[in-house]
This record gives sequence, C-alpha cells and structure tokens, in this order.
Amino acid sequence: MDIKVVGIVAGVLLASTSAFAQSSTVNGAAGGAVTGAIVGGPAGAAVGGVAGAVIGTAIDPPPRKVVTYVQHAPAPTKRVVVKQKVVVGERLPKTVVVTPVPDDPKYAYAIVNDQRVIVEPSSRKVIQVIR
Repeated sequence: MDIKVVGIVAGVLLASTSAFAQSSTVNGAAGGAVTGAIVGGPAGAAVGGVAGAVIGTAIDPPPRKVVTYVQHAPAPTKRVVVKQKVVVGERLPKTVVVTPVPDDPKYAYAIVNDQRVIVEPSSRKVIQVIR
C-alpha cells in the first residue's frame, strides 16, 4: 500500500476521532490503526483500522440513563450464579432471566454472579458489566 494513502487514512481517522469521541466505531478504527501500525507498519495500519472499526461497531456502550437505571434497579430475591465468567461480548445462558429496561427496549439487564450486566435482549449478548 502506498505510504501517501496510509497517511491520508491515518489523518482521516485522527480527525474523525476528535469529532466523534463517543463513537466506538471511530475509536475502534483509530485504535486498530495505531496498533496495526506498530505491529505491521503502514500496511498494518490500514488493516488494523478496518478491523478496529468492525470490532467497535460490534458493541456500542449503552446510554448513561440505561447504566444509571441498571445500577439502581432492584435485585431479584433469588441469587443467580453461573459457572462461566460473565464477559462483554459473550452470551448469557438461557437459564438467566433478563429484564427489559423500561423506556429503552434495546437493552435489558440481569444480575449474575453478584454483577449487574446490561445485555442486548435479542441475542443475550453482554454489552457492559457494571462494576
């Protein structure tokens, strides 16, 4: 790949990062480009930027109001424990009951292994673990 093209791509990514600081797609692209450049030079920057953008779009953080709601939502009376570690990007087992977040059907939550987690209801994928 031509060094001028890589320079243009890097410039666009860096400019985009300041304009869209909250966008995980842009942050993922910029982070991927920097990591790719360190590991693989100019060609690595281009590949890393694309990979970072794909990863960044996979899991967008929930809005602050959703996080606040889940932090203060009442805990179930029965403790829910699963064997596997609860990790962002992984799906919760079918045995775990997820509760929709009122006023925002894109999100649901559960309390698993004494951790509050925000999930995507359709896939049951963990979006955020609240510490």
